[in-house]
Amino acid sequence: MLIKESARPRRSSKLVKMDVDFVIAGGGMAGTCAAITAARKGIKVVLIQDRPVLGGNASSEVRLWILGASSHMGNNNRWAREGGVIDEILVENLYRNKEGNPLILDTVLLEKVTSEPNITLLLNTAVYEVHKRDERNIDYLKAFCSQNSTEYELHGPLFCDASGDGIVSFLAGATFRMGAESTQEFGELFAPENGHGELLGHSLYFYSKRMDQPVKYVAPAFALKDIDEIPKYKILNQSDHGCRLWWIEYGGREDTVHDTEKIKWELWRVVYGVWDYIKNSGEFEDVDNLTLEWVGTIPGKRESRRFEGHYMLKQQDVVEQREFEDAVSFGGWALDLHPADGVYSNLPSCTQWHSKGVYQIPYRCYISKDIDNLFFAGRIISATHVAFGSARVMATCAHGGQAVGMAAAICHGHQIKPKEILENDLIKFLQFSLNETGQSVIGVPLRNDEYISNSAVITASSTLSIDEIPFNGQWIQLNESAGQLLPFRKDGRHGFTCLVKSDKITVLRVELRISSKKANYTPDVIVEKKEVAIEPGEQYIELDFEQPIPDNQYGVLIFQKDPDIYLKGSNNRYTGVLSIFNGKNKAVSNNGKQSPPPGIGIDTFEFWCPRRRPKGQNVAMKIRPAITLYSPVNIKNGYIRPYLGTNAWAADLNDPHPEILLEWKEPKTIHSVTLFFDTDYDHPLESSLLGHLENIIPFCLREYKLLNDAGEVIYEKFDNYQTINKITFDKPVNTASLKVKCKHPDKHIPASIFEIIVE
Repeated sequence: MLIKESARPRRSSKLVKMDVDFVIAGGGMAGTCAAITAARKGIKVVLIQDRPVLGGNASSEVRLWILGASSHMGNNNRWAREGGVIDEILVENLYRNKEGNPLILDTVLLEKVTSEPNITLLLNTAVYEVHKRDERNIDYLKAFCSQNSTEYELHGPLFCDASGDGIVSFLAGATFRMGAESTQEFGELFAPENGHGELLGHSLYFYSKRMDQPVKYVAPAFALKDIDEIPKYKILNQSDHGCRLWWIEYGGREDTVHDTEKIKWELWRVVYGVWDYIKNSGEFEDVDNLTLEWVGTIPGKRESRRFEGHYMLKQQDVVEQREFEDAVSFGGWALDLHPADGVYSNLPSCTQWHSKGVYQIPYRCYISKDIDNLFFAGRIISATHVAFGSARVMATCAHGGQAVGMAAAICHGHQIKPKEILENDLIKFLQFSLNETGQSVIGVPLRNDEYISNSAVITASSTLSIDEIPFNGQWIQLNESAGQLLPFRKDGRHGFTCLVKSDKITVLRVELRISSKKANYTPDVIVEKKEVAIEPGEQYIELDFEQPIPDNQYGVLIFQKDPDIYLKGSNNRYTGVLSIFNGKNKAVSNNGKQSPPPGIGIDTFEFWCPRRRPKGQNVAMKIRPAITLYSPVNIKNGYIRPYLGTNAWAADLNDPHPEILLEWKEPKTIHSVTLFFDTDYDHPLESSLLGHLENIIPFCLREYKLLNDAGEVIYEKFDNYQTINKITFDKPVNTASLKVKCKHPDKHIPASIFEIIVE
């Protein structure tokens, strides 16, 4: 028994003081990825999360899918899924949870964080006070956990605010903004003329479930009664739920920090009113057995404070794809702004304008201009309201969080402040360190003079040469224009043989196109056109182009829409090669062509997007000259995804035992080997609700062995599904060669590897 006598004048909560290397407030995807990245570099991290689970808007509390530059495969950003820790998480979630259950994602995130011995995780713990040692430096944070009635005092030399509303930055006195800038301030033509206080609102999701017997529904008294107050109520569908009803949004005219509870109650009114309408209006069939399984208890928040760093990302940076020497992350979601009135607005639920490709985000956007030891991560980074419309999505936030985590580790190692990474010429080291973990900073290859693999002579048992994409697939009807995306060499003249069929006489219009920016995949430049007379029945057609491809880059062989024509498809799939279509994707405002009104600074162009497997077969064809861009030397060129070329070694499919060999003139002492595999960076891997066909990406090498110069197996893997495998040997291996023996992942997909690092 415990009896405590009356305390005067008061009692204090239990107090726990912690002194670590890096304090992160906010356990959404940005904070989570920052913590894991920093911890893996050996620094002590405390991760503070004011909710019972990690993931923020991706968690089971909100249930929005994680998405970024890959944009539901609805834009022209090929192979653009974010790399590094966020890729590791999404690939792991796919393997365990291809159905998209957000509860399983919770466990994946919790496992990733708690598996790191350098992370102390404080759940249900809210920061409420910031103490500064001087005007420009934070000393410690105070936080309180409601579940264990414990107060925490968290000291460290470095802090990261990934809290969504920026509680640390706000209390520390950092400069912030809310609402839209004017056109005049930054020259953003998509910004409102005079600026205003409008914000993107919150959304609240719900799930329904079908029972074996009728279920009645009596709406609570606070539910919205007049459903026609919602202009979009007529598009309601009883089968839609979760993230598909993101347009049930409200709060853009409120204070999205201090009025969040008010906004939540209004969204509850709407959601329970919507369900009342679905169940009891008589407007819907087959709803008697439906029940309301889940309604969010906290809203998914889009926008509140944005804090000023040493640079503010702008509309022009996104649309023009401007390059930065201090690029550490990338984005590719549309400039996606919503009407402030949300569900009560007569305007479209969102306005999405895409760029022609992915864009860089500079390191300066992640560091405070006012507080010297403070990083920003997530949606609060330094960006205008318009640029924020793209940079705010979760995979982009997570990718930036990784950059912050790595930067913190570098600051710790050099005993410097965040901005001194720029001043001490350490930005290239930061970029390298990120790329080594799979970040893929755009246009920045992975280079390290100390890699043992750099000096190796590399050969392979075979090398893929694509002179034919076999004619072994289904017929592809040209209900929409189709294209075959292929990597080309500079100044090459190319020819193709395709198999088509038709029931009538017609003309097939074919174009060879490239992108005006060679690293893009928007085919906005026509190299040459052809018209081919098509007779009834099946026939091979010859397509020989006289005009050369001007640079080493991707091009597209385009077959214009004609529903009377069918192209022969192929079951074969290859790393860095895919088919694309000029179709529609309403999920990202893609109607086949982007046609913005004049004067808003947005480009007009066509969308050419892949189809999700099992659709999206390659177009069968013979290719002259053959594509020979799978050389084994690609495994040390520094690029770990397709970019201007395939950047992969791939074996010939007829090779029964594919292997790649690294040899040195004298024995080397090897401590670790890192292999980068193809987990199809073109697949978005949405984390919840949608679900996916596969739990393992079909391009990924499943089985491989490492052998030394004596032919002894020094490591083997039988069930791989992850993008990056790093093998660290308990005892260093002394050998003059390293052989990687592998198996083709499928009879139609050759074995491939992007990069091999030997250290």
